[in-house]
Amino acid sequence: MKKLFWLGCIALLLFEVAAIYFIMPMPGSQRMNSIDTAYFLYRWRWGFRCLFGVMIIIGLVRGSWRRKWALAVPIIILAAVIYMANYKMAADAMFKQPQNILFAGTAENKVDRDRLVIGVTINGESKAYPIRFLGYHHHVQDVVGGKPILVTYCTVCRTGRVYEPVMNGKKETFRLVGMDHFNAMLEDAGSKSWWQQATGKAVAGKLKGQQLPEVLSTQTSMAKWLELHPDSKIMQADPVFITSYDSTLKYESGASKSKLTGTDSLSWKDKSWVIGIKTATGQKAYDWNLLKKERIIHDNVDGTFLAVVLASDNRSFFAFGLPSANAHLLLKNDTLLLNNKHFRIDGTGIDTSYSLQPLQAYQEFWHSWRTFNPQTGRYLSH
Repeated sequence: MKKLFWLGCIALLLFEVAAIYFIMPMPGSQRMNSIDTAYFLYRWRWGFRCLFGVMIIIGLVRGSWRRKWALAVPIIILAAVIYMANYKMAADAMFKQPQNILFAGTAENKVDRDRLVIGVTINGESKAYPIRFLGYHHHVQDVVGGKPILVTYCTVCRTGRVYEPVMNGKKETFRLVGMDHFNAMLEDAGSKSWWQQATGKAVAGKLKGQQLPEVLSTQTSMAKWLELHPDSKIMQADPVFITSYDSTLKYESGASKSKLTGTDSLSWKDKSWVIGIKTATGQKAYDWNLLKKERIIHDNVDGTFLAVVLASDNRSFFAFGLPSANAHLLLKNDTLLLNNKHFRIDGTGIDTSYSLQPLQAYQEFWHSWRTFNPQTGRYLSH
């Protein structure tokens, strides 16, 4: 019976460590395809815990122990590991949801105008979500223009995505559950399925294979967003988590050298910045350094003609579909010119009722884009 006690202790210890190892950024854990194993352990976690717990109790009660009080040591160690794994190292314990989702207009806004934001406009209503706050919370659920949205961000991948949190016609709520290939992973409350933040796809659980509808969003500087949307509401800091938010601009500016979230200033390295674009016909990545040099890049992605544009602040970017190979945009002072018609940098017509067709564009680390878009092409300077 002594062996049963020790076997139960070791098995429970290994289980708790494995359960957290596969879905958190541990050495080697995010470079393997372990999502099915991780979800299996999660789904049957209470079964494993009960089994190993019963083994420990039987071995403790029926075993012949000379000094039973000494067994308190391994039990305390085991309890400490269980506590740390589930209440300290768990993703939703480390990165909590905002208790107060506060917004302010331009006049009352307290967010620095140099900060980056994920902006959304629906049915005439505009809202901006500072990456400084999203980077900690990872996801925020809100309503814009009467439509529920799920605003997400993963600092390890540098991926900002906005989805409609509706599955099978039902609005759902989510929690942060861990990581998959260095990308934040969410769990819906209804089916307990796991969803990749970068793709919006369910990768484990009852809804595996389903896709959250994506909502068009834009990443810009706060200053540029307010210039384009002066009536926008801006998400403000939740006072409860004020000390948890990044107080510097290092991450957003690319000055951070953190192993997980730092930036490589060279091109096409794992932590290099790229602009990723998906069209109906293909996927392509554009080097951030090249975009800063060129300011505007025209391309043809498997028959889809497009342009990627960088604003004068070197932080705000936009992408547009073009009608033909001969359609070339000119950029001057953050104003676009096409066929003698002028457009704002976001494609809105100035002297015409026509607006350019916006394309969803993402700024993220090259390792993330190529991982979740394995068929992607790379734009190389001609």
